[in-house]
Amino acid sequence: MKSIHILLVEDNEGDILLTTEALQEGRILNTISVVRDGEEAIDFLNQKGKHILAEHPDLVLLDVNLPKKNGHEVLQYIKKSDEIKHIPVIMLTTSSSEKDISLSYKNKADCYITKPVELDSFLNVIKHIENFWISIIAKPSLNKS
Repeated sequence: MKSIHILLVEDNEGDILLTTEALQEGRILNTISVVRDGEEAIDFLNQKGKHILAEHPDLVLLDVNLPKKNGHEVLQYIKKSDEIKHIPVIMLTTSSSEKDISLSYKNKADCYITKPVELDSFLNVIKHIENFWISIIAKPSLNKS
């Protein structure tokens, strides 16, 4: 099975630790890259600065509340870019605001998930993300030349 590259865009160290550990314990072979603000996410996706050698991810887990550029700005950037708009973006955030949910779908988020507060529930959500977005759905193969 091909390794899956996941870009986690999150500024909360606790959530980074929980998410990466849950993904690493899963049954899917994956590589996880972590960036901590919106500007760094865009640099990563553009392969600029310290991310010059970064490969495009197969999936983006994107927080709404980020420093420098918020998740909505990053989502808009991704979905307007012909080169990367095909990458599934899951908004994974503590915000349950109807405004954030509506804006995310308006900007073409593939999914919006509010992070559960309880640890077991959070780990369960990550496992469901992995099972559905990595194991079940079919994605086109891209020629990276």
